[in-house]
Amino acid sequence: MNLLDLSDPDSFNTGFPHEMFRWLRREKPVAWHEGDIHGGPGYWIISKYEDIKQISRSPEIFSSASGTNIEDRDMQGGSGEGGLEAPLLLDMDPPNHVRFRKLVSGGFTPREIAALEKHSQEIVSRILDDVGKRGSCDFVTEIAAELPLQVIAELLGCPAEDRNRIFNWSNRMVGGEDPEYQVEEGGQMAAATEMFLYAHGLAEERLEKPKDDLMSSILHGEVDGERITMPEFDAFFLILALAGNETTRNLIAHGMLQLMKHPDARQRLIDEPELIPSAVEEMLRFCSPVMYFRRTALEDAEIRGQMIRKGEKVTLWYPSGNRDEEHFERPDEFDITRKPNHHMAFGIGEHFCLGTHLARQEIRAMFEGVLTRLPDMEIDGEVSYLRSHLIDGVKHIPVRFTAE
Repeated sequence: MNLLDLSDPDSFNTGFPHEMFRWLRREKPVAWHEGDIHGGPGYWIISKYEDIKQISRSPEIFSSASGTNIEDRDMQGGSGEGGLEAPLLLDMDPPNHVRFRKLVSGGFTPREIAALEKHSQEIVSRILDDVGKRGSCDFVTEIAAELPLQVIAELLGCPAEDRNRIFNWSNRMVGGEDPEYQVEEGGQMAAATEMFLYAHGLAEERLEKPKDDLMSSILHGEVDGERITMPEFDAFFLILALAGNETTRNLIAHGMLQLMKHPDARQRLIDEPELIPSAVEEMLRFCSPVMYFRRTALEDAEIRGQMIRKGEKVTLWYPSGNRDEEHFERPDEFDITRKPNHHMAFGIGEHFCLGTHLARQEIRAMFEGVLTRLPDMEIDGEVSYLRSHLIDGVKHIPVRFTAE
């Protein structure tokens, strides 16, 4: 089989290439691709669950510090590109990663997130109040995007009227290779710069007048006597705005698509809402929003008898790991009752997603609301997907339903 260049967004025009990855898992689980679309060096494709897990848990051998995208041209931490003077949390190895994660993790404990549950449900109710009486809408922009956007804007300390600016900036950064979001040459860097300037203004307010919110606790908190620096705050603001917005939005969108394609599963959730938590886990496994992250070998290493040389790039494909036949029974079947379901949609190891509890809570709240109030939702037009080789994104889903 000819391997697709996975650095090319057009390789995902018809969705994630599960057929190619089935072949890779069976015939060539550690596969080399010569070169990338931008003329850069080649990269290894890792497709098996256990290999992704092993590499993710070995930061002393497989480093994140050289960047997490296939190409070297992206906004890498520490390079100063795009206004970044400090690395993103994604682009850190221990011990820096441990220190930075401690500085920002206090607001994401299960206890802190549980306190937001009622508020998430109230936001869902307001969203559905707005669209429910109309009988049709764009599920992505008017429903799926609104909950994570409002929650993240509040966590970031942004006024409600500014949340669409966060939406716009994150679309331009994540969707920089999508014609719909390419508003200008160098739009990704411009969006990042605009976001940093905005973040600086919020930080100055919180430093002068702290509030009882996440931003104040991060800016004034200390770990081993150290406080977060402004460049580190910029990097954290960016990653929270992107990861807390884009990924949850796309999971909700993909999850709703699957329920509309599997009406029996949807009806069972309507009849047995206690199954929603396990359905959310299956959505995460079946349609993981983040398709891959990259590592770089710090020394020669062997995976399944294949020698990976120092300095070579290694890409970890989570949707493939989540369909690994050796780890999941009936991996290509969407099963809302699947247990156990040890998927890797949130990553593995030290880079396990900081916002896991928040994402799960938001997704549950959204489906509890939609399935109760708009139970007969149907696709009503062409579904539009994001042109990206990193995020499995959905831009638009026209839907219709019985108006409330």
